[in-house]
Amino acid sequence: MPTFRGVGGLWRTHRVEQLASPDGFASDPVLVWTWYLERRRAHADVEPSAAHRALAAFEARASDFTLITQNVDSLHHRAGSRRVLELHGALREARCTACDARRPVDEMTLDTLAHACGGWWRPDIVWFGEPLPRAALEEAFAAARRADVMLVVGTSGLVHPAASLATRRCTDAYVVEINPEETVLSAQVDRSIRAGASAVLPDLLR
Repeated sequence: MPTFRGVGGLWRTHRVEQLASPDGFASDPVLVWTWYLERRRAHADVEPSAAHRALAAFEARASDFTLITQNVDSLHHRAGSRRVLELHGALREARCTACDARRPVDEMTLDTLAHACGGWWRPDIVWFGEPLPRAALEEAFAAARRADVMLVVGTSGLVHPAASLATRRCTDAYVVEINPEETVLSAQVDRSIRAGASAVLPDLLR
């Protein structure tokens, strides 16, 4: 699946303001839902990668393991990970803008966007300009503080506060970045491995 930043990233072909902001949703909820439902269908056709499976295996071996993700595709869950903090929400669920009711995204259609309470169903995604879920963020910072080793896999390092988890302000862990591209975090980590996650993580597991 395409990433959001970097070469071929989705934000190079789609306007953030239209598809991932409260104002964009208020302006055209049908457009926003059309895009997210297409993404949901694309996710359903993708299997967890070797990297997803390796991370789930790491968790099974470790007494204290936390997987913190900015992804919304649920592939970590499908790979078997259980201790997952989804900082940017998850596309598998919709929530009401008025009463915070929840329903599976797979039940959504473009004809059922209005909720009986008067609100609108929206993807349970953290959009630009919105705060991250407090409980998940606090758990993530706590995990970073107690970590001995931190793997930073595939992130651009541009989105805060998630990116700050890998900095010395938040962790004393030995930090290993796994990314085929150099990022803004590269100069701050203990080791950078310039390769894709599916090529590296299974080897680290072995």
